[in-house]
Amino acid sequence: MKKAYISRNYKDLKSAGGKAKTDIENILQKNGYRNIGLSQSHYTNKILDYFLNLIGIIKSVFCLPFHGILFLQYPMKKYYSFICGIAHLKSTKVVTVIHDLGTFRRKKLTIEKEIKRLNHSDVIIAQNPQMKDWLESNGYKGRLTVLEVFDYFSGTQNNSEREIDNQKYIVNYAGALSRKKNSFLYEFSPFINTFRFHLYGTGFSPDESIEDRDCFVYKGFRESSELIKEMQGDFGLVWDGNSLDTCSGNFGIYLKYNTPHKISFYIRCHLPVIIWNEAAMASFIKKEKIGFTISSLKELDERLRQISVSEYQEMKNNIKKVSEQLQSGYYMTKALKSIDQEQA
Repeated sequence: MKKAYISRNYKDLKSAGGKAKTDIENILQKNGYRNIGLSQSHYTNKILDYFLNLIGIIKSVFCLPFHGILFLQYPMKKYYSFICGIAHLKSTKVVTVIHDLGTFRRKKLTIEKEIKRLNHSDVIIAQNPQMKDWLESNGYKGRLTVLEVFDYFSGTQNNSEREIDNQKYIVNYAGALSRKKNSFLYEFSPFINTFRFHLYGTGFSPDESIEDRDCFVYKGFRESSELIKEMQGDFGLVWDGNSLDTCSGNFGIYLKYNTPHKISFYIRCHLPVIIWNEAAMASFIKKEKIGFTISSLKELDERLRQISVSEYQEMKNNIKKVSEQLQSGYYMTKALKSIDQEQA
């Protein structure tokens, strides 16, 4: 059976979306999928980006195999329903991996419109079991499988080792740091006492109360490959929204269904993960024993005090194993093999 995918122009490989999609393309190639679009490119010009992606879609229409499998990465803006329809005219099944749901991410789609669009796909690879359940309960009719976590390729790896002292843990946070997305960051400083908090990213505008605290350090923006190699610290925090007590707002609530790419980044940095206990990925973190969950950031100080050096070392050993799996493309390869077995 012929297996195909459509490469795109990815404007920003520094973003989580661009990085995740290009990594998946590499995994597809290793699993016998052939690109039927234009060659992968990385032009930042918006007009060029639009025309390259349009031409790639037009080319793929003529190159789509009969009775094959077409792998798509969602969202695809205007082209998704169209290319699914062409594939079905050629009796080719469509497999879709979801990166973002517009219903939550930007509020540009109603649930009904999003599910109607996704129902053009025969198989969906949901990010996690909670997203799978959401799709089922809202009317998706095709077959569903679960990715678990995004694989993450990097030419570098983290080999730094610190002497652990559970009274001086360093917690890192990487991502969007603006008040609009994560205003909790600007309220967090008074609750940091026995650990240090390091921020990486853009858009942070601290006030004097934050700047005067030695335990709260803004490190600026660094390329992800550099950070993976050089990141110092003991944990990576996954938290979004405008509250210290829970993950709230559009971005915070999305954690109940989303698998943030920063989790894979932290794992590749060999940083055990601290995550909201209601997040979709909380169960994965607990199952693999690569971190812990909290209900409020106000309890983080005390929770870190309770972790012994031996408990931390067990998390560290486990996360190194998962990191190797991400580097090998283990999770997407497993999902693809399950689909191949279904089609056989």
